Amino acid sequence: MLLCLLGSYFFYGWWDWRFMTLILFSTILDYSIGLKLTDTEAPKTRKRLLLSSVIINLGILGFFKYFNFFIDSFREMLLTVGVEASMSELNIILPVGISFYTFQSMSYTIDLYRKKIPVERDFLRFATYISFFPQLVAGPIVRAKDFLPQLQRTITFDWNRFNSGLSLVLWGFFKKVVVADSLAPFVDLCFEAPETFSSIHLMLGVIFYSFQIYCDFSGYSDIAIGLARILGFDFPENFKTPYFSKNFSEFWTRWHITLSSWLRDYLYISLGGNRHGTFFTYRNLMITMLLGGLWHGASWVFVFWGFLHGMYLVVQRLIEQPFRSLMTKLRVPTILSAAMSIAVVYFFTCFAWIFFRAPDFEIASTVITRIASLEGFHPSTIISKFMALKGILLIGVLLIIELTNFRIHYIPLLVRKPAFRLAAFALILWAIAFFGTFGANAFIYFQF
Repeated sequence: MLLCLLGSYFFYGWWDWRFMTLILFSTILDYSIGLKLTDTEAPKTRKRLLLSSVIINLGILGFFKYFNFFIDSFREMLLTVGVEASMSELNIILPVGISFYTFQSMSYTIDLYRKKIPVERDFLRFATYISFFPQLVAGPIVRAKDFLPQLQRTITFDWNRFNSGLSLVLWGFFKKVVVADSLAPFVDLCFEAPETFSSIHLMLGVIFYSFQIYCDFSGYSDIAIGLARILGFDFPENFKTPYFSKNFSEFWTRWHITLSSWLRDYLYISLGGNRHGTFFTYRNLMITMLLGGLWHGASWVFVFWGFLHGMYLVVQRLIEQPFRSLMTKLRVPTILSAAMSIAVVYFFTCFAWIFFRAPDFEIASTVITRIASLEGFHPSTIISKFMALKGILLIGVLLIIELTNFRIHYIPLLVRKPAFRLAAFALILWAIAFFGTFGANAFIYFQF
């Protein structure tokens, strides 16, 4: 365990050794508060301890991630009422992975406060939980109840775990290097100068981005889960074919599962969930999604992305039952109704992705306006036809593999059948080498 801890700190310090002190401080803070939470039963004392953890952790996160954002927003707000204020921004470097390990550390103290888990008295074990390198910089967000017990058992090498873990690592690299990074140049051009492209070109760019961010982030998650499995640990699933969701509630049980479940358990439920009537349920949904959008980045476009998903969830609750009744009255086949629902959810998800990807509202507005104009809505107006065709084919291959995996379940076959395993590994490696785009493309979620 000590070797694992030292390796994790070396991994994190390789980026910038100065921020090792930051993650160590968070670790010591919540470890100490956890011990005190366990050693006292006084409700007021326990609440003060919990608030201390939450305020300090969020204060650190807020300073590094949102200080300049709030200063800039406050200055612009004053300008709207005619007041010009001189407020300087700071040259703050955002520590990589701070959003992930902060939420992970906070979940431990909150669960202790709720008496859902036992305290961890071994500091090295707790420090390993916070800093474990596979998921340190971009998730998945692992709960203490799931990971700390694994650190108490004896880990031995297991060929089956190695094979299944390696298959996830290779599949993750395929999604990142072959699919996401191949789509990235096309998407980047669309959002750099959208006014120069036709409607169909920009529409294709938005579709490409939906798969770029999915393959980029789920690819990292697969690599992290696979590495952990090779080392003898089990991480929770973080993506589950989200673009086949039939409603937005389902989407958020399939997309970035560990974050959405964190927001549900520690924010939405803490606000009251759906326990106090319709109005408060809608309010809690909106607050949760707005803060979820802000978690992704210090920009109003991220907040608006969260607002859109909050509205989607509210509207879904309003129309879900009438829609089902209508489908029943019209005797629409279940498979057709499901296909329609999937298409609608994907369309509005892509619409929200425009704001997630655009650097500002002006670019997002231009993209939407150009697409809605249907100007040049013909395949011949697509620039970079090779990149477009390659992207379409890669997305097709991805969808075929993920759809067939529902029935075939490749990983158990890889474990049981050596010949199938070698063929699959060779095919993925060949595809990565032949179709991969190798550049300096960092994982998208490193910035969050």
